[in-house]
Amino acid sequence: MTDRSIKIKRALLSVSDKTGLLDLAKALEDLNIEIISTGGTLKALSDEGIAAKDISEFSGSPEMMQGRVKTLHPKVHGGILSRRELDSEEVKNNNIQEIDLVVVNLYPFEETIKKKDVLLNEAIENIDIGGPTMIRAAAKNFHHVAVISSPNSYTKFSKELLDTKECSFQTRLDLAIEAFQLITKYDQAISNYLGNNINNDFPNSLFGKYQKTESLRYGENPHQEAAFYKELKKEVAGISSSDQLQGKELSYNNIADTDAAIECVSNFDEPTCVIVKHANPCGVASSSSPLEAYKKAFACDPTSAFGGIISFNTNVDESTASFMIDNQFIEVIAAPSYSDKALEVLASKKNIRVLRVANLKTLSSGVKLHTVNSGLLLQSIDAGSIKESDLKVVTEKKASSVEINNSLFAWKVCKYVKSNAIIYANNNQTLGIGAGQMSRIDSAEIAVKKATKAGFSLKGACMASDAFFPFRDSIDEAAKNGISCIIQPGGSIRDDEVIEAANEANIIMMFTGMRHFRH
Repeated sequence: MTDRSIKIKRALLSVSDKTGLLDLAKALEDLNIEIISTGGTLKALSDEGIAAKDISEFSGSPEMMQGRVKTLHPKVHGGILSRRELDSEEVKNNNIQEIDLVVVNLYPFEETIKKKDVLLNEAIENIDIGGPTMIRAAAKNFHHVAVISSPNSYTKFSKELLDTKECSFQTRLDLAIEAFQLITKYDQAISNYLGNNINNDFPNSLFGKYQKTESLRYGENPHQEAAFYKELKKEVAGISSSDQLQGKELSYNNIADTDAAIECVSNFDEPTCVIVKHANPCGVASSSSPLEAYKKAFACDPTSAFGGIISFNTNVDESTASFMIDNQFIEVIAAPSYSDKALEVLASKKNIRVLRVANLKTLSSGVKLHTVNSGLLLQSIDAGSIKESDLKVVTEKKASSVEINNSLFAWKVCKYVKSNAIIYANNNQTLGIGAGQMSRIDSAEIAVKKATKAGFSLKGACMASDAFFPFRDSIDEAAKNGISCIIQPGGSIRDDEVIEAANEANIIMMFTGMRHFRH
C-alpha cells in the first residue's frame, strides 16, 4: 500500500447529477486521462465532444435488464480494487485495466420518496446498486484509487490535479471518508423507507439523519470539545435554518440558548421579544412594536439580561436596534428580518452575532435529543398548546377576559422555562420567573424576589405553573403577593387542598389538563 501521491491514468465517470461534470471531464481530457463512462453520462460527454469509452466496450459485456446491470463486472471491480503491486499478476492474467479515479453519484432515492404519492415500485427503481458498489470499492482502495461522490468536490480535485499532475494521499483519504458517509446516509434512507418509517421520527438507526456542519471552539466549558450537526430531513424553524449576518462564531452555549429563545418567541402572534440566559427566558413581552416589546422584556430582569440572547418574532427596525445596543451587552440577536438601517446600527457592534431565522414563525416539530452516558433519549417536541375553551375554572371565583388573556400569555412562557417553573405575568409581560428549582415553592419565592427587585407589584397578576402543585404552600405565597389568578395543569392528589387554598384567598384557579415539564 502507498501513502504517496498517485498518477491518474484512467477514470470511470457515471453520475446521475451532472452538475459540474463537463468541467471535470475537460480537465481530465486535458491531462490525457482515459475516460470510461455509462449511459446518460456517456451521452453528455459525447455531445460536448469529449472522448469516452463505453463501459460495455471496457468490460466486454453489454448493459442488461434495462440498465440494472452494467458496472457489476469483474473487469470493472477488478480495475477498481486492484492493489497495484500485490495484484499485478492477476491483473495481467485476466486482462484487467486498472482504474485510478471513480466519479460516481447516486440515483436520487431521497428526492424520489419526497414526492407526493410516490409509488413503491418507483422508489425501488431509484435504489442504486452499481453506484454504491463502485463507490465502496474505490473508497476501500483509497491507497491506490481516488473516489469523488459529490459534485462539490470537483473544483478542488481538478485544481490539485492540474497543478501537480497527481492526487495526494490526503485528498484520497478525505474523499474516501466523504464517500463512506454518503453511502451510510443513502442506505439509512432506504432502510427507513422500506421499514415503513417514511414519516417516523423514531427510526431504528439515527445518525444518518444528521450531518456535521461545523466544529465549535469548545463545548459548555473551554476544556470540552463540541460540534454542531443539522438534521438533513427537512427545513424547520429554529437556529438550524438561520443565516448569520455578522458577528463572532457561535459557541455551543450560544446555539443552545438561541434555539430556546427562537422556540419560545415563535409561539406568539403579536410583536414579541424573548430574552434568554442559560437556556431560560429571563424576560418575555408582547406589545405594539418590537421596541416596546424589548423594553418590557428587559424590565423583567435587567441583571440576568446582561449578556443574554434576544429573539424577536417580527422585523427589527432601526429604533429597536439602536436602543438595544445602547441599553445592554448582547451576545446574539435572532429575528426573521431586519431593516437595512437596523443592520447598519448593529454593524457598529461587530461582535454581536446577528441571525436571520427563516420560518421563525413556524412552530417547531419533530424530535429533540437528550444525551445520557453512552445513549440517547428522543422525544417529540412539546407542541402542546391550549386555548380559552380548554381552560377549566375550578374555583368559586370566575375569570374575566383580562385574567384569561394573562393566563394564556403566562402559560405560553411557562412551557419554555426549566422545571420546576413558576411565571408571574400581567399585561403581556413577565414580571418574575422562577426556574429549575428542586421544589415548586422555591421557584415561586424566587419569582417573587425577581419581580420585587425589578420594581413590579404582583397585585392583580397571574401565576403559571408548568406542573401541578403538590402542596398549598405556593398558593399561600401567591395570595400573600396579591396574585389574582393561577393557571396550572391540575392532577395532584392534593388538588382539593390546593383549590381550597385558592378559594380562601379569593384567587381564580384554572386547570389546563396539560403538563409542560422541561428538563
